[in-house]
Amino acid sequence: VQLQASGGGLVQPGGSLRLSCTASGGSLGAYATGWFRQAPGKEREGVAYLTPTDGTTSYDIYADFAKGRFTASRGNSVNTVYLQMNNLKPDDTGLYYCARAGGLFSTGSLRSGEYVYWGQGTQVTVSS
Repeated sequence: VQLQASGGGLVQPGGSLRLSCTASGGSLGAYATGWFRQAPGKEREGVAYLTPTDGTTSYDIYADFAKGRFTASRGNSVNTVYLQMNNLKPDDTGLYYCARAGGLFSTGSLRSGEYVYWGQGTQVTVSS
């Protein structure tokens, strides 16, 4: 399974970005899928994750810093997930990764150890 994250860029504080993550060689729908980020000099941290979908329902869970500003969602395709980021702050700057759990219908979490497949990351820079 290969994951491709895209949609990063340079944005001013208060701005928005929408990140996309597309899988090839496998699907995302039946697996927990997470978003993570890593700022320079800091450890990777969980941003949000989506529980597996049974075809109708998937739950989205967020780190405290992301609540109310970020929204993770699944696309119409089982191979795509998104992270809508609003009201971005300079502290949101970092390399953003998407990741997929290895276990079918595993619940998922904000811990990176839960995930087996990782994308290459897309850079988000929030600066005036």
